[in-house]
Amino acid sequence: MAWNEPGGNSNNQDPWGGRKNGDRKGPPDIDEAFRKLQESLNGLIGGKKRGGGDAGSGKSGGFGLLFIALAVLAAVWLYSAIYVVDEQEQAVVLRFGKYYETVGPGLNIYFPPIDRKFQENVTRERAYSKQGQMLTEDENIIEVPLTVQYKISSLKDFVLNVDQPEVSLQHATDSAVRHVVGSTEMDQVLTEGREQMAVEVKERLQRFLDTYGTGIAVTQVNLQSAAAPREVQEAFDDVIRAREDEQREKNQAESYANGVVPEARGQAQRLIEDASGYRDEVVSRAQGEADRFTALVAEYRKAPEVTRERLYLDTMQELMTNTSKVLVTGDKGQNNLLYLPLDKMIDSRSTAAPSSISGAASSTGDVPARVVNPAQVDLRTRESR
Repeated sequence: MAWNEPGGNSNNQDPWGGRKNGDRKGPPDIDEAFRKLQESLNGLIGGKKRGGGDAGSGKSGGFGLLFIALAVLAAVWLYSAIYVVDEQEQAVVLRFGKYYETVGPGLNIYFPPIDRKFQENVTRERAYSKQGQMLTEDENIIEVPLTVQYKISSLKDFVLNVDQPEVSLQHATDSAVRHVVGSTEMDQVLTEGREQMAVEVKERLQRFLDTYGTGIAVTQVNLQSAAAPREVQEAFDDVIRAREDEQREKNQAESYANGVVPEARGQAQRLIEDASGYRDEVVSRAQGEADRFTALVAEYRKAPEVTRERLYLDTMQELMTNTSKVLVTGDKGQNNLLYLPLDKMIDSRSTAAPSSISGAASSTGDVPARVVNPAQVDLRTRESR
């Protein structure tokens, strides 16, 4: 017989085999447990248990459930509304979709869903890398890799002005790099022109971002080593080696020129100085001779005979000092001539003993002399001439 059939023992036995009035060995009644929990919550909130039947207890239970639901919702809302902004971060709050405020570091609260919050790190530097084939000014295709480092300068502009500011940064970078590379020859891109190109790309890119109002500040642009496409890499290497050889030859030529040209200039300057010195010497000597002649004319006018005699003696002295042979003639009617070998006398004076020199001097007075035949004198005179 079923436990709930009419006439059965339904008052004393439940489907789990337990009894209502005795000890129950089955699981507890869920409805009863929930009712007890509800009564305890009602007691906590100050509710009174009505003894007037099931209607009063149902109404009190509905009020308690509503309060619990509201409390849970309030706790969840409060947990999501309170937030912390770090030292390196900022937060922008929008109220009803309109900008409300920018929040700094600290503990803050906002009111969702009325408010919306955008929180970002504004001090951390971010990086964007790009590599692509570009056309240079001299119509050569090269691959240019670069890295852009940036950070958020204005979180308000970063959130509100542009839908996807970092995508705009990528497009602006592509435009700036292609413009700069397209205005530069391949040699500059591959060699020493990369630093200047990086500066130009940074300036142009920052102008683009400021025009868009992205709130992004570019801190550094690094242009890495550009290279030719793989298909023509060997040809590019040959061209680069040829240009390096050309530059080396130019450097050697400049080094040689730097060594030869100053030396030639020094020699030319020395010749100029020698010519200037010779000119000054000749002019000074001529000027001195002219002054001497002028003074001599004045003295000659005062005493012609004395001046003439003095000029003769000076001339003979000058001539005799330049010759090593001297002929001394006697009076008229005498054919004896004295020949003074001055060159031999000078040599013998340096080599002979003092006694022999003094003996030779005693025969002729001051210098040795000998008498020669007039024919011999005439022959020697012609030889000396």
